[in-house]
Amino acid sequence: MPTPAEVIRAVVDGVCRLLAGDLDDQQREAQLDALAELYAEETDVQHPFAPLGAPRLRTRAELRTHFANGVAQRRAERYEAVGEVRQTEDPELVVFEFHYTGTVNGRDFSVPCVFVTRVRDGVIVESRDYLDHLAMARAFGAYDKVVAALAEAS
Repeated sequence: MPTPAEVIRAVVDGVCRLLAGDLDDQQREAQLDALAELYAEETDVQHPFAPLGAPRLRTRAELRTHFANGVAQRRAERYEAVGEVRQTEDPELVVFEFHYTGTVNGRDFSVPCVFVTRVRDGVIVESRDYLDHLAMARAFGAYDKVVAALAEAS
């Protein structure tokens, strides 16, 4: 059975493959399935820093849809995660402090992230994913769109 550190690294590596990979439709679907399988059937994933709010993701199916409709829709020339997984005193709980780094449209970027993740029996049962959503929007050329949506929501 994989360790909690191996599971969270597998998620982040899978996200990187979706964004930077030249996957055909079959490979993309297989990657989405593999990502979803890293989560428990019933889970609790939150993105507390999402500037426009984000729904809690409570099932494996919701996570697959999240990856398919968000991450898999973007493309980068280069996309990787650089950082360290830290084990806590609780054997189920890991903290992954890292940066997504890459290149989009010839521009390099770095987005700071901290994932606080609980893994039980080899699957994620709970995660709080803290990332700089505005930096991510800037990296993918969507910053103005997000800022406009924030202004409209005010």
